[in-house]
Amino acid sequence: MLSINNLSYYIGGRPIYENASLHVKPKDKIGLIGLNGTGKTTLLRLITGEYQYDSGDISKSNDCTIGFLNQDLLSYQSEESILHVAMQAFEEALKIQHQMDKVLKQMETNYEDKLVDKLTRLQEQFEAMDGYAMQAKAEELLEGIGFSTKDLQRPLNEFSGGWRMRVMLAKLLLEKPSLLMLDEPTNHLDLPSIQWIENYLRSYEGAIMVVSHDRQFLDNTVKSIVEVADFQLNPYQGNYSFYLEEKALRSEIQKNAYENQQQKIKQTERFIERFRAKATKARQVQSRVKALERMDKIEDVVDSNKRVNFKFEFRQKSGRFIVNLEDVSKSYGDLEIFQNTDAAIERGDKIALIGANGKGKSTLLRIIAGTESIQGERKEGYNVITAFYAQHQLESLTIENEILDELKQAGSGKTELELRGVLGCFLFSDEDVFKKIKVLSGGEKSRVALAKTLISEANFLILDEPTNHLDMVSENILIQALQQYKGSFIIVSHNRHFVSQVANKIWYIENKEIKEYPGTYEEYDYWRVQNMSRNQTQIAPPKEKKVSQPKEKRKKEQDTSLEKELRQLNQQLSEIEDKITKCEEEKTNLEAQLADPEIFGNVDKLQGVNTEYERNNSELETLQEQWDQLATEIEKLEKQKKG
Repeated sequence: MLSINNLSYYIGGRPIYENASLHVKPKDKIGLIGLNGTGKTTLLRLITGEYQYDSGDISKSNDCTIGFLNQDLLSYQSEESILHVAMQAFEEALKIQHQMDKVLKQMETNYEDKLVDKLTRLQEQFEAMDGYAMQAKAEELLEGIGFSTKDLQRPLNEFSGGWRMRVMLAKLLLEKPSLLMLDEPTNHLDLPSIQWIENYLRSYEGAIMVVSHDRQFLDNTVKSIVEVADFQLNPYQGNYSFYLEEKALRSEIQKNAYENQQQKIKQTERFIERFRAKATKARQVQSRVKALERMDKIEDVVDSNKRVNFKFEFRQKSGRFIVNLEDVSKSYGDLEIFQNTDAAIERGDKIALIGANGKGKSTLLRIIAGTESIQGERKEGYNVITAFYAQHQLESLTIENEILDELKQAGSGKTELELRGVLGCFLFSDEDVFKKIKVLSGGEKSRVALAKTLISEANFLILDEPTNHLDMVSENILIQALQQYKGSFIIVSHNRHFVSQVANKIWYIENKEIKEYPGTYEEYDYWRVQNMSRNQTQIAPPKEKKVSQPKEKRKKEQDTSLEKELRQLNQQLSEIEDKITKCEEEKTNLEAQLADPEIFGNVDKLQGVNTEYERNNSELETLQEQWDQLATEIEKLEKQKKG
């Protein structure tokens, strides 16, 4: 479908790609990964023809259509409703609908046979394009990625850049191109929307190429990984977790080859140095010099799981309580965010605040920081020193400053050597520390702003989406920093892997109240799936009005009806439990196959088993949700029976 052959591309003489090749087949689901600045987004723009490559070839089949979601779409403006913008995906069907409307208008005054025939043909074409369902599809997709029903008629211009990006994503998904290219799609999605998109992409009929630093998103959506490194496109068959295992094996082989070559180079250089002045050895020396020049040098392995040690020092230790919120309410006009809610942060709490956008997470962070007016009371604890990191702080960096000077101005009192050590942890080494802020990428600026936050000697951190714009190596460093941090923090993040690594409590906002789960994200997620109410109340059909009966008789009839309903629900519950047991047995069997060297070493077999494993997981998740709904309904009826 798409073929990249010996691709080379240079920026200012610096290579981005050199003789790189990749082949994309129909229905391929590819995750494109690599360090920031290696050329992932550049590759997508080369494929679309926006950038022109220096040599090589990018060819695609005649029937290959490409859809590209890129960050430039954040600035797209329109006075049209978001539903209208999304429905632009059905361009041909909308043209036919317009023609149908014109014919119907003509037929109001001129009912000719030729107009009837024309309308019939147009209606057949419209139906073949599934035109009658296009509005329903657009509404379902927009609501799936977080818009409410009443939002659908609002103009696009009323929404922020992140929400406009969602509309463009919806339009792209509705177009169903044969190759869908997504550049960091999760950056502007909340957790429920990310999970919805994951389900959508898993069943997407075309090919997908997605740039993402969200490892769980990649695990849940792609079947192969292409790593951009050393100016090449390096493919791995399997999801991100498989890539990590395979990468470790390849790195070990490369490391051994590198060390062997380095040893050989040193031996050769010693020979050259020792016998350079001897005329009798001149020919041998020259031969070895040429051998060194011809040698294809093996690169050393770059450790993407770099271990770092941070030394956090606080001028003072906070008291037991960091912040207490008591009977807090917050509204913006008629929009009520919180109503009479309480919450407390204690020393040692590492809280992740998760959930859908629009619930008030950023507002809550500002309330905790004391920068947002409220009804109720906010009490700050003893000796609390707060540092607040948010994306807008990237704009507050002094662009003419060098990185090292920027950290000096943070007022930490650290020496230049200590600051260099901190910057080294954040991947700024040697001469990098003298780069000006204005030449840095978004990810590099994020690392500088995070470094400034972490050296501030604050014993309480408030972090709003700190992993946005970070590649996986930088994210890993931030995880280590927060794991080593001895203070307290609260973080807003939709990155599940990140949250699972750093949080010991989960907060979420429900019914205008702050709710807390006292455990890790994995424990919370398990609890949510197993026990959280689905808020789906079964509505009984209206009953015919009957002549009043004696109270005892009515009670007996109600009990009989409840017993019957409970028997039916328990029977359904038992059937689902049997299906879950079978699914779990199948899962165990598939996991054993995935670990089998015979299958593990065969790409086709591995892909087949992996597909079956994903299908099984999806079915198991659906069954568990059905079980949970039935169990909740049974519990409700049993209470009603006792009452």
